[in-house]
Amino acid sequence: MSDPARLPRQVKLFGAVSLLNDFASEMVYPLLPAFVTGVLGGGALALGALDGAADAAAALVKLISGRLADRVERRGRLIVGGYFVAAAVRPIIAMTAAAWQVIGLRVVDRLGKGLRTPPRDALIADVTPAPITGRAFGLQRGLDHVGAVLGPLVAWVLLQRHADVRTVILASAVPGVLVLVLAMWAVRDDKRRGEVQTGGVGATPQSAPARAVSRLPTPFPVIVIAFFYLLRMPEALIILYAQRLGVAVAVIPLLWSALHVVKASTSFVGGALSDRLGPSRTMWIGWFTYMALAAGMAFAAGPLQVWVLFLAFGIVAGLTESPERSLVSAATGGHHGSGFGVYHGLTGVAALVGGIALGVIFQRVSGATAFLVSAAGAFGLVILWPFWARSHRVPPQ
Repeated sequence: MSDPARLPRQVKLFGAVSLLNDFASEMVYPLLPAFVTGVLGGGALALGALDGAADAAAALVKLISGRLADRVERRGRLIVGGYFVAAAVRPIIAMTAAAWQVIGLRVVDRLGKGLRTPPRDALIADVTPAPITGRAFGLQRGLDHVGAVLGPLVAWVLLQRHADVRTVILASAVPGVLVLVLAMWAVRDDKRRGEVQTGGVGATPQSAPARAVSRLPTPFPVIVIAFFYLLRMPEALIILYAQRLGVAVAVIPLLWSALHVVKASTSFVGGALSDRLGPSRTMWIGWFTYMALAAGMAFAAGPLQVWVLFLAFGIVAGLTESPERSLVSAATGGHHGSGFGVYHGLTGVAALVGGIALGVIFQRVSGATAFLVSAAGAFGLVILWPFWARSHRVPPQ
């Protein structure tokens, strides 16, 4: 613990927690489109609402939990409570009888994510020496992606052994219990540490949020980024579209696992490009990539094309997530807590509205039309962003 080059024990524990939690979550999520439509009789509108409402719930709760996490003594309860909510709710999805019940439970699951994420990240930052903070968060995010790869693979194995979707969802309770045990272990020493660090950790954030929120009618990049979330096709609808073009339900977990491999690997590339080319240009490349892929998906004609295009959507995450956060950080004038809270809130609401709108188009017209509408919106952003960025003096780097 005294060696500044070594990652603290809590960081390693939270890495394991993230791995197991995403393991459990990603056993369930790729199967929800088939469960909602095939077992419960829901439609594309229900899936659009499922993705959008879940993202909006998590984003809005982060605004509150971020402020609560300024008090060091509250962090442990928020973290464990957030993981408990997710672990308790996921298996209950297997017992539902209607699509609206799945939507409600998925929203509660993501409320847990919103509750735990800001205090967890604050705790990791506090216990880690400044020279290795990047390594600490890199470990946490990397293991999170590993869990997102392993969970769908285990779901696929269970389905191959003739387990039904409800059984696979129930099985997610096993890693969920381990998550709670490790999370309680990880926060066990935080109260004692907080008594030492409260003066340095909790003092400045108290006044920063109010100032940051008052500044953010000028965060032009945040508003434009929210438009991208408004027009982006929800992943649940992409999965449903893949099923309708011939990808078997039993193979969906494999496809989902492979998608996270692409996301994990291209995130490193996107971060490097953001540093080299600037976040504005890198994000623009990500939008252009999304536009091309959404248009291509509209004209896809079989499972092989869907496989290739679906996996390529992981590149979009790698090229947009890091640059988005870099631009938001610059736009908030140093008040990062409240600034990122507004960012998550706006993008979450935009994802909800966009998910429902695209779900309506998908259900009442066609999936191909929904993809074309999404691609047309992305094309507008691709064309207008260079002019908007120049007029608002958004720096390329």
